[in-house]
Amino acid sequence: MSIAEIFDTMDYGQAPESRELAVKWLSDHQGKFDLFINGAWAKPGSKKWFNSVNPATAQSLGKIAAANGEDVGKAVKAARKAQKSWQSIGGHARARHLYALARAVQRNARLLAVLESLDNGKPVRETRDIDIPLVARHFYHHAGWAQLQDQEFPEFEPMGVIGQIIPWNFPLLMLAWKIAPAIAAGNTVVLKPAEYTSLTALCFAEICKDAGLPDGVVNIVTGDGKTGEHLVTHPDVNKIAFTGSTEVGRRIRNATAGSGKHLTLELGGKSPFIVFEDADLDSAVEGVVDAIWFNQGQVCCAGSRLLLQEGIADKMVVKLKERMKTLRIGDPLDKSIDMGAIVAPVQVKTIEKLVETGQKEGAKMWQPDIDVPETGSFYPPTLFTEVQPAATIAQEEIFGPVIVTMTFRTPDEAVQIANNTRYGLAASVWSENINLALDIAPKLDCGVVWINSTNQFDAACGFGGNRESGYGREGGHEGMLEVLKPKTHLKPVQNKRKSQRKATQSGSPSTLPSLDRTAKLYIGGKQARPDSGYSLPVLSASGQKIGEIGHGNRKDIRNAVEAARKESAWTKINSHGRAQILYYLAENLDARRQEFAERLQTTTGVSSTLSIDEVNASINRLFSYAAWADKYESTVHSPPLRGVTLAMKEPIGTIGIICPDENPLLSLISLAGPALAMGNRIVLIPSENHPLCATDLYQVLDTSDFPAGAFNIVTGYHEELAQTLAEHDDVKSVWYFGSKEGSAAVEAASVGNMKRTWVNHGQARDWFNSAHAEGREFLRHATQIKNIWIPYGE
Repeated sequence: MSIAEIFDTMDYGQAPESRELAVKWLSDHQGKFDLFINGAWAKPGSKKWFNSVNPATAQSLGKIAAANGEDVGKAVKAARKAQKSWQSIGGHARARHLYALARAVQRNARLLAVLESLDNGKPVRETRDIDIPLVARHFYHHAGWAQLQDQEFPEFEPMGVIGQIIPWNFPLLMLAWKIAPAIAAGNTVVLKPAEYTSLTALCFAEICKDAGLPDGVVNIVTGDGKTGEHLVTHPDVNKIAFTGSTEVGRRIRNATAGSGKHLTLELGGKSPFIVFEDADLDSAVEGVVDAIWFNQGQVCCAGSRLLLQEGIADKMVVKLKERMKTLRIGDPLDKSIDMGAIVAPVQVKTIEKLVETGQKEGAKMWQPDIDVPETGSFYPPTLFTEVQPAATIAQEEIFGPVIVTMTFRTPDEAVQIANNTRYGLAASVWSENINLALDIAPKLDCGVVWINSTNQFDAACGFGGNRESGYGREGGHEGMLEVLKPKTHLKPVQNKRKSQRKATQSGSPSTLPSLDRTAKLYIGGKQARPDSGYSLPVLSASGQKIGEIGHGNRKDIRNAVEAARKESAWTKINSHGRAQILYYLAENLDARRQEFAERLQTTTGVSSTLSIDEVNASINRLFSYAAWADKYESTVHSPPLRGVTLAMKEPIGTIGIICPDENPLLSLISLAGPALAMGNRIVLIPSENHPLCATDLYQVLDTSDFPAGAFNIVTGYHEELAQTLAEHDDVKSVWYFGSKEGSAAVEAASVGNMKRTWVNHGQARDWFNSAHAEGREFLRHATQIKNIWIPYGE
């Protein structure tokens, strides 16, 4: 073809990237890779290896060791042995190691980029220009956190040994997301890469060795899901960090329930890409290309649901189809292609099955007439129109290059459709009206929002989701808090007195003639009789019957959650307004100080001095959270791009709170205060043995201007009510302070909608001690961070 013909057709020529370095690296290992444990290569105890296959050619790249439980145990043991010395060398020494790793990644950037492309199938243009630079960025960034750890996190310490399980869509980048913050904080790690894509993790293990990282700090165990199960269930692992599917996340949550392991889960997504009629449509089209055809759509936060305002929907679809015709699919090592290979044939079949389902359900499918390689696991870019919001392809994560299109008329309708999913990972909003975009972003129930952009990532900015997209954040300040624990050391709960009501006839109406008042429940700002129609006796410290409370049940919890869900005014009120009401609540509690002190003396048996101290401490704590209400503020990050990222602290929603028996008034206020101060609505279960302090609070709430439904109280047995709260889909988080067994039950029951939990595992707090019972730890559990990316400039 002549130069003139090239200019006439403007066809792309091939621009192949050399695979020489990667082939040599594979050859140097004779195509066979062992486990990396305690700084050395170790053969698997299973004596089994499996193939790692190039998805673009279906050819084997090498054999990967399959670790068994014994191998995982050795890796954990090595990590445990190394952890104390790694922590003790100090932040500056750790910073030097992370800096060395960052430099080593940069020196080996071309090898890592090509190896990643061969193993995963993604275009080398993406691995070279996006993945590997971000890997280095994470180690540089977290070298800084290691250096500053003593200054910025003085009240925290490392968790210990962290087990990490990463997916196949961003193999090396996910490794960096997990390892960099963990080791910066003084933890050691055992990482299991995805079965399909282990090669760059093993290459990174070599980099760790060459860079002088102490033995045992980073351990790599390869294998399938069984290897991951061994890591999840190992008793000497302090935390599990998992990125992958929601269903596997459920199994991990269930397997770790009651173990005391900290857990962060970054799971699936079905992210909306919202285009308003005033958007720059040409820019939005390019945004769609990056949102869904980047990495062949194998991105958990891919913008797979295209929401178009009706006035521009047809025009946008026409433009998008024209752009799709220019996409090039082919050899991932060709720098001129746009889309590479799907990771494996089984994933192609999953995509095909869901596409077929979409057509059967009435959606209109369109694919451009472009060349698709016949060899390897490839799938063309696919567009669905005329999709109903409830359609399978609009609800299920396809994890492929498939986008579904829906329309909306008003901004409110856009938000409703966008939030009509069980996921909550990310969203993109496209509009030239910045006021509109910034109004929509906080209303989207997700962890990340990109304005006039998509798929933006940086080590300084936290990433993570809500709802069935998981919980926890990776990256930045909030990501460091996920690999540290408070230095506060708690002691086991001492149950001095078991619930004595269980010896009474709690299953039948009370027949105690000496009582003239039975405390009801408090739901929707009103006192309400329990659905059961039954009451439970309350005993004094000496065992005398001193009152009765309503025996709350599942229906009462349902009513309380419904009342909380409807009470959006409390969340919408500004932080100053919430502070004023909390101050007012403290003032009204102070006016009845003696009454509450006497109640504490009677029910718990403490002295008059201690009872007054508890009331005073409760008032003080309300003042603290009134003060925090407008001071625990959002922050602004400055990632290396033209723009800023707003780390917006948001209320979680409806929180279920189960209070302990210790210091029944103070613990109640200590838990309710931060949740309310941050704008959450609560359904609170007071102390099982000493509930009258809570029921006495009804009148204080009535006179403190609390909106109906913001503060709901249901009395009864903790085991029954906690289970119902943990299973309720409209409850976004459950805080449980009670027995170890109760903690395990709450964590296990939370898997339904993957809600956040905060449990004490049977460990008691000193509720008078502000280090145990007040401050930022409580506020963090009462909020979730949404990172809103705001670009600027022409």
